[in-house]
Amino acid sequence: MKISILIPVNNYDIIALVHSMKEGMENVGEFCEIIIGDDGSSEEFRKKYQSLAGEKVKVISSEKNIGRAAIRNRMIDEAKGDYLLFIDADVMIRGTAENYLGKWLENIHLGKVIFGGILYNDNPPGDPDKLLRWKYGRMKEQQKAQERTRHPYSSFSTFNVLIERSVFSKIRFYEELKQYGHEDTLFSYQLKKAGINVQHIDNGLIHEGLETNKEYLIKVKHSIENLSRLYDNVTDKKTFSETVGLLRSFMWIRRFRLRGLLAGIFIKYRDKMELRLDSSKISLFLFWFYKISMFCTFREIHRRRKFLPIFRIPPEII
Repeated sequence: MKISILIPVNNYDIIALVHSMKEGMENVGEFCEIIIGDDGSSEEFRKKYQSLAGEKVKVISSEKNIGRAAIRNRMIDEAKGDYLLFIDADVMIRGTAENYLGKWLENIHLGKVIFGGILYNDNPPGDPDKLLRWKYGRMKEQQKAQERTRHPYSSFSTFNVLIERSVFSKIRFYEELKQYGHEDTLFSYQLKKAGINVQHIDNGLIHEGLETNKEYLIKVKHSIENLSRLYDNVTDKKTFSETVGLLRSFMWIRRFRLRGLLAGIFIKYRDKMELRLDSSKISLFLFWFYKISMFCTFREIHRRRKFLPIFRIPPEII
């Protein structure tokens, strides 16, 4: 049995991470290689990644940014492993790489897809402009395996996940999703439709690459827009909604016919909400309301105009 480590990256320093993983691999022989997927990084970073290439480290470079889904698919095609361990570039290992990799081996029997979890530093970032991303991650994304198992598909992420190669003969990452947001959601939906279980263990990595509040709000807008587009295209909206916490809330809002009201509130108070979310007094309830009301706004646009600039998802995916 061989396991490949796949690290997609764009303009982020991963030298320490790769060296740490290589050291861990020396004592956990089943891990056979590290593949770095450079998704259109600058020349400065591209040289750094190429300097890592050598024994057990391969670099795949794209001249332009092709998107998170496309670079992952390229790495899958190049990997030799029977299992593929996807980890994001902006992570830090808690403890040693040897223990981290060893724990995957201990649990590899659990299933074809195993998510290890996301961790955040205990203390808030020194830069207050990054407080929103840290607070949301710490309170909502950082969960024990027991908690994640309650909603195994909505807790799925490619941040830190081990996937058996055979899964990719049925499912691929959808490359038409080029802007940030919910490519993992679509993949999770496909897993559920294919009857492939998502297992959860406590083998988390620390998410260190926190965006500023303003940068994160831009990403949130892109992700909500993607989610609305996906919602338009999927054929099984009930199953899709079960994989996304925000959509479970939307089902209740739609039942009580509150969609138009929330869309109106968003349009009127968006600037004020964003000012509050870019401050030291961050409310996660306000953040949830900001996202759900934004989603309702996209839904109202679609209902009234019968049009959104959507991509077409092939029938075999939906």
